[in-house]
Amino acid sequence: MSSITERKALIRNYFKENKNQIRKRIISLTTEMVKEKTVNVVSEKLPEFPYLKIRGEEYRVAEIVKRELDKSGIPFNEFSRMKGRPNVIGTLGKNKSGKRLLMPAHMDIVPAGEGWDSDPFEVYEKDDMLIGRGTLDNKGPLASILVAGQLMKEMGLDDEIEGQLQLAALSDEEAEDPDGIDYGIGFLMEEKHINPNYAIIPDIGGFMKEIDVAEKGRTVIKITAFGKQAHGSTPEKGINAVFMMARLVNEIEQMEFEYEEHPVLKAPSLNLGEMHGGAAPNIVPGKSYIYLDIRTVPGQTKEKVIAQLQACCDKVENGNFEIDCMSWNDPHGIDPDNVLVKAIQENSKEVLGFEPVPFGMGGGTYAKTLNLNNVIAVGWGPGDEDAFHVENEYVSIKELVDFAEMTLLVAVDLLS
Repeated sequence: MSSITERKALIRNYFKENKNQIRKRIISLTTEMVKEKTVNVVSEKLPEFPYLKIRGEEYRVAEIVKRELDKSGIPFNEFSRMKGRPNVIGTLGKNKSGKRLLMPAHMDIVPAGEGWDSDPFEVYEKDDMLIGRGTLDNKGPLASILVAGQLMKEMGLDDEIEGQLQLAALSDEEAEDPDGIDYGIGFLMEEKHINPNYAIIPDIGGFMKEIDVAEKGRTVIKITAFGKQAHGSTPEKGINAVFMMARLVNEIEQMEFEYEEHPVLKAPSLNLGEMHGGAAPNIVPGKSYIYLDIRTVPGQTKEKVIAQLQACCDKVENGNFEIDCMSWNDPHGIDPDNVLVKAIQENSKEVLGFEPVPFGMGGGTYAKTLNLNNVIAVGWGPGDEDAFHVENEYVSIKELVDFAEMTLLVAVDLLS
């Protein structure tokens, strides 16, 4: 059996000698997957997409993934909560008792939207970029991961590692129905279909220069003010719920969260995103409601956040409010000096010429679900964070090739 140094030298030399061939394979696979319109929207919006019978239809890309795994002799399992929305997990390395590195990318995409300079489902190259819906989010990285797995097999390294490299093509990342049922990573973790020790989620952008080690929690709060409806000409006979809500909004705006500053995530945030009330100018509104988007940091709990909002309600004279927590997920964070981060940083210095910096996000990725289930997971990968969910979505071909190489180098370090 070769040493870690010898395995990594083999990978580096293979990529140097076969860069153009690897580049073509990643481009071809990305192009084929982008053609499949695996658009994921909430169920009520399905009629707007007549080519969809169900949300996502990720099976279209899954067929490509399974073909590629089969072609390379990489064993895989398929897990589905419902027909047409599969999750495909390919596995390299025979030692099931060793460490396991999960490399997941999602097969669903957001709608194309307007303003494209070309057909969003036909990839075209320009200035070393692949342009098309899903090239970055997340089919390009998926192609990169799959090609990395195939190359590991071709180099014979799958027999050399002491653990397992898991290549995952997942469903249901881009949209969530009101019922909250998850068909992707949440489903896999709930049913214990996967149990990785480490995971790298290539879904944050940052040109591979940042490593997401912490993510704020997100809660959506609905607050309803109850007044008394009356004719607009006799407002004294009613209780104006909008005025009541306005006084509450003033209290909320001045509220300061109780929290301990997180070293990466820093402070929580609050956004008043929606405000509703009233039926007509000549009616005293009997009800008004708002929606708050709150991003929490470790140490904050649902109970504490609601208690602070209730305290604001109690300050409103003659106020009558109801607080509903519409959704809640916890914040998470891992030690920036953990072995996974170090493996990415050390290999990046050699391959990419820079050392990625740990940071925290207000948004969320698969890393949250994994971290909250005791998996050391980070967000890290190719692409421009400003190219997600916009027209003319793009990704650097060089970065996709580099990411494939980095996948193998990090895997050798962690699984040896």
